Amino acid sequence: MADVDAQSLDATILTRDAALLKDAVRDAGALAQSMFRTELKKWIKGVSSPVSEADIAVNDLLEARLRAARPDYGWLSEESADDAARLSRRLTWIVDPIDGTRNYLGGHDDWCVSVALVEDASPVLAAVFAPSRDEFFFAVRSEGTTLNGEPVRTTSGSELDFARVAGPKPLVERLKPSLGEIKLHPRIGSLALRLCRVAHGALDAAFAGGNSHDWDLAAADLIVQEADGKMSDLSGEPILYNRREVAHGVLVAAGRDRHAGIVAHFRNRPLA
Repeated sequence: MADVDAQSLDATILTRDAALLKDAVRDAGALAQSMFRTELKKWIKGVSSPVSEADIAVNDLLEARLRAARPDYGWLSEESADDAARLSRRLTWIVDPIDGTRNYLGGHDDWCVSVALVEDASPVLAAVFAPSRDEFFFAVRSEGTTLNGEPVRTTSGSELDFARVAGPKPLVERLKPSLGEIKLHPRIGSLALRLCRVAHGALDAAFAGGNSHDWDLAAADLIVQEADGKMSDLSGEPILYNRREVAHGVLVAAGRDRHAGIVAHFRNRPLA
């Protein structure tokens, strides 16, 4: 195979990698589902982040399928040791084997497998699969977003129905402080799924609090964008992926008009 860094990312490469990604994520989701609600070894990494043998098994499956097929691509996964070689690769897989591990271990169904292919700093392919809910989101750059094979779009308009907004309540309340107590959409434990709910119109907007990471965001970002939405930081700047620093601050996703209104609000009333 020719070095991919010397190639242009044309439609043939995207089509080839889209098929690979779909198959790998479906199989990864099936593996995670087979281990769901079983007795699993689990432990804590860092300060308080839970990990289980299911996370590792799914990560191993994805790495074996994706890295073996595309050895010239970089690799960034929540459950793999970071390899700085990714920084020199034009194409990189960004992977969260199980997004929403707490929900997964608690027997709740809001968890997913989330994988993106990033070219330079922007996602070009994305798959988010929630097998317990039978939801498979897929997006290809410039080709739109589908849910279970059917095209989806964000909701239109710029108004805010807070019952259709998800995210940290203190942050969302800053949008309309004069309203006092507001009722948000129930919490969604998987950040990737929370953002994908915007893409198919189940939510009007979703926020991510600080300290989310590339693997939480990259796939959902493209899925929102290709559903005629936008996802950015609160100043409106796009999110850049596969950089040395992979943590991000506060972010918002919404349909384009609503997103513009939210960004304008926070531009005039910054958090700090």
